[in-house]
Amino acid sequence: MNLNDYTGVIHLHSSLSFDGHAPMKDIVRAAAENGIDFLMLTDHDHLRARDEGWEGWQGKVLVIVGEEIAPRFNHYLAFNIKEPVVCHDDHAGSNPQKYMDEVHRQGGIGFIAHPDHEGTKMFHVKQYSWNDWSVSGYTGIGIWDFMTDWQSSLTGYFRAFFSFFFPAYFLKGPRTVTLERWDRLNQTAKVVGIGELDNHASTKKIGCFNFVAFSFDRAFRFVCTHILTQEPFCGNNAQDIRLVYDSLSHGRCYFSLEYFHQARGFQFFIEHNGRDFYMGDALKLSGGARLHVSCPEKADIRIIHNGSVRHRARGRSVSIAVDESGVYRTEVYLKAAGRLRPWIFSNPIFVN
Repeated sequence: MNLNDYTGVIHLHSSLSFDGHAPMKDIVRAAAENGIDFLMLTDHDHLRARDEGWEGWQGKVLVIVGEEIAPRFNHYLAFNIKEPVVCHDDHAGSNPQKYMDEVHRQGGIGFIAHPDHEGTKMFHVKQYSWNDWSVSGYTGIGIWDFMTDWQSSLTGYFRAFFSFFFPAYFLKGPRTVTLERWDRLNQTAKVVGIGELDNHASTKKIGCFNFVAFSFDRAFRFVCTHILTQEPFCGNNAQDIRLVYDSLSHGRCYFSLEYFHQARGFQFFIEHNGRDFYMGDALKLSGGARLHVSCPEKADIRIIHNGSVRHRARGRSVSIAVDESGVYRTEVYLKAAGRLRPWIFSNPIFVN
């Protein structure tokens, strides 16, 4: 199967979110200049960008308008919905199953956003974590959120200064607690993992100076989500948006830090009985099978089996035998500026 690799950004906010963000035309321009193929916009509690005509192809960039349902806690990214979903719990998010069910009723898909966000007391950023894991019916989870990761580095003014100007050098990758939970959940049902940007490009003021925390020209170089589609984009709005939804829902996607080296071209599949099985696929093991990983640059490659590292090697590719059932995914770390940096995290392949 020849799959098409498209680079996208999930979870970003436009000027329509009421607090002075960058205009959509500037966001689309920045995306095109950074080689972004699709944007999945998630303003808080509305779909106004769709009403304003932004959904669909904007030049070389496919814009998809969703909603971030944003009570105090338990934020949820909803796509393919017809109307905005309103949280009726006084914005506390005390019963997220209600709005998750409404997304499903509208035929939508949903992702739990930045589940382990902690904020930062030093700069008065509140915590926006997910605190109800009794819920069901979600498509997936944000595993690597740029803002969660970056804000965790703001532990002192000196460190924060350098982290602001050189954020990629301070990113640690997905939190261990998030990865461990994801691995556990995938033992019983498919839970798709995505990367989130969560960039607002908000204007901040320090003293008499105003500055943009992260312009989209900068932010689009950080955490992206790649989808692998079975058909190439054709330029038809509805058809191409459906390709994005299908790939995400299936888990045929991976997420990466694009700053040091672009991840496009990464491959992860299991060869079994003359067929290739890709991320999100399931296969029943009968006879020999081989797992293959290929990267566009020499890196530290780790094969994760049921949450534990099964194999680790350095190079551009890895091929190992698969002789037992379980959930297989891969993590890739790239050496840059003298140390290993988190680079690529795949969705799993399920071996029964």
